[in-house]
Amino acid sequence: MKYVLVTGGVVSGLGKGVTASSIGVVLKACGLRVTSIKIDPYLNTDAGTMSPFEHGEVFVLDDGGEVDLDLGNYERFLDVTLTKENNITTGKIYQSVLDKERKGDFLGKTVQVVPHITDAIKERIESVAHVPVDGKEGPADVCVIELGGTVGDIESMPFIEALRQLFFSVGHDNFCLIHVSLIPVLGVVGEQKTKPTQHSVRELRALGLTPHLLACRSAQPLLDNTKQKLSQFCHVPAANILNIHDVPNIWHIPLLLRNQNAHHSILKQLDLLSIATPPDLEAWTRMAETFDNLTDSVRIAMVGKYVGLTDSYLSVVKALLHACIACSLKPSIDWIAASDLEDDSVKSAPEAHAAAWKTLRNAECVLVPGGFGDRGVSGMILAAKYARENNVPYLGICLGMQISVIEYARSVLGFERANSAEFDKETHNPVVIFMPEGSRTHMGSTMRLGSRRTLFQTTDCVTSKLYCNAQYVDERHRHRYEVNPDMIEVLEEAGLKFVGKDETGKRMEVLELPGHPFYVGVQFHPEFKSRPGKPSAPFLGLILSAKGQLEAYLNRHQNGS
Repeated sequence: MKYVLVTGGVVSGLGKGVTASSIGVVLKACGLRVTSIKIDPYLNTDAGTMSPFEHGEVFVLDDGGEVDLDLGNYERFLDVTLTKENNITTGKIYQSVLDKERKGDFLGKTVQVVPHITDAIKERIESVAHVPVDGKEGPADVCVIELGGTVGDIESMPFIEALRQLFFSVGHDNFCLIHVSLIPVLGVVGEQKTKPTQHSVRELRALGLTPHLLACRSAQPLLDNTKQKLSQFCHVPAANILNIHDVPNIWHIPLLLRNQNAHHSILKQLDLLSIATPPDLEAWTRMAETFDNLTDSVRIAMVGKYVGLTDSYLSVVKALLHACIACSLKPSIDWIAASDLEDDSVKSAPEAHAAAWKTLRNAECVLVPGGFGDRGVSGMILAAKYARENNVPYLGICLGMQISVIEYARSVLGFERANSAEFDKETHNPVVIFMPEGSRTHMGSTMRLGSRRTLFQTTDCVTSKLYCNAQYVDERHRHRYEVNPDMIEVLEEAGLKFVGKDETGKRMEVLELPGHPFYVGVQFHPEFKSRPGKPSAPFLGLILSAKGQLEAYLNRHQNGS
């Protein structure tokens, strides 16, 4: 197994995840099989209980793993299916070591960070690296490892030491270290400064690891004298100093790496030049250039709780991008804080209230994504009502689907107090109830998680047609509450149709409103399986409908063209 380790220095948020994903893309384009591991040094066992404001979205895998959003980048870029084991956290490592200690596996020895924690890290990395993730048999050729955080962080020290030992044990030809750093430009001087990177590399070398390549983040391309200075003081050949400057869209990053012969430097370090082919990135180039040249756009109102941090809905944004590009459109996402739509905000924040409603009315379609808790729910209900009554295309995901059911029960059935048991435990009309699978006391890993099958009750519905007339679909879930099966009959009599259900028939998975241009709710999260060039069906339907193209699209595909 060959390893490519990506570390970060100077500051966090430099784009190590996109860099690691792009390195994987270039190596895959050279004919190699690639897998990925993300190391998160936090003590949480997984990302499941973290606030989106704290750490961005929680990405859900097929096996139910709740993981860091960078694994979403890996899946989208490399088109692989990862497992929860591909996300290694301090919590997982310490938990496994302490479990062994309690069982007496260490035979009375003093359990220490070195060697017991570091050994556990190495074992976990080597075992996960050998698990195939591309649907083929046998291990991948290269494992790209991203170490979260910044070199020098206290919490990442055991991982740095474990990786130093791994480098020593696998040998020089099987390990390549790429350090991502920042080259800032001070406004007054206007000079590209290398000192932060020098210090970062010095810190890394003091810990026993010397980078083979530097990936330098900057606003503008690196100057030659900046490269020479970095080479001289960081002990990295100038040819191995890569510049990842700002680009129009992140799909340019693999092309940027290819154009700087990054693949050659990595393959040479890993002794893979003899079996690798020249990188074939034609499809990737077309995709990046197509996006750059788009002129027409579509206005999408995103009504959510966590709009202050766009990473909270990263996969939703990417799924919208994939769908828009398939329709030759540029996404223009208008972020609306759901609470700003609520009646209470008329007095507390009149300007925000007026702006939110103006934005909603100017949108060509409305999307209400997932979330937890009751904050902003009233605003989401108003958004769903507006979309339903004004024939504006609407897609509700997870909570967004439940919102549409609550709104329909209140507005059409006349159940004024209809609500979810999540928000009002005493409601007399619980149209959404707690699901029996979960735990009421423990938050972590207690939800309906991972890939589950949805059976379409009829293929004569918009959603089934968008899924190419599929009779069933496997999508990823992350929720605790479900539409109340006891309310289905009365809701359907009033016009709402539940066209997708689980295999028991008791869990509602997809709803549609016949006669509306596009009013769809899905209990699952289709955004997690959207890929560049393979857009998610519900998102594609939303964008097509926003532009009045849905019917023509479905007719074309019904005829097999």
